[in-house]
Amino acid sequence: MRRKVLLMVMIGLLSLGCKVEPAPMQYGSDSCHFCSMTIVDQQHAAQFVTKKGKAFKFDAMECMMNHLKQVDSSEVGLYLVNDYHAPGELLDATQAQYLISKGIPSPMGEFLTAFASKEAVNAAFEEHGGERYSWEELRNRFN
Repeated sequence: MRRKVLLMVMIGLLSLGCKVEPAPMQYGSDSCHFCSMTIVDQQHAAQFVTKKGKAFKFDAMECMMNHLKQVDSSEVGLYLVNDYHAPGELLDATQAQYLISKGIPSPMGEFLTAFASKEAVNAAFEEHGGERYSWEELRNRFN
């Protein structure tokens, strides 16, 4: 009986530690996993979370995209990017729309910005020019 209770407690604790959810971004104190810069820009930060629940934070989406070249994508449970029009709010990166435009600087100089919708990216494109991408197109560009 005692073994069963201990086993149930251990299983419960293990399942709590493996939640696939974003880690809070501590702007101004967290460091980028790729380049080690302090994450301060709330419009361009990103993170991914493994299926085991480990979060990797980045000061710019281009840092995350470059780091993903070294990661087995089957181990990633969640990709997240900041929404340009809602600083500090994370979006599902696979659903976001992207613009690379010299009119919108990003922390690492790739000029990569994420938007929550096609309408938002199209409006930014009309204002700043550049190239629009879906998640898959962006992944291909960085591979």
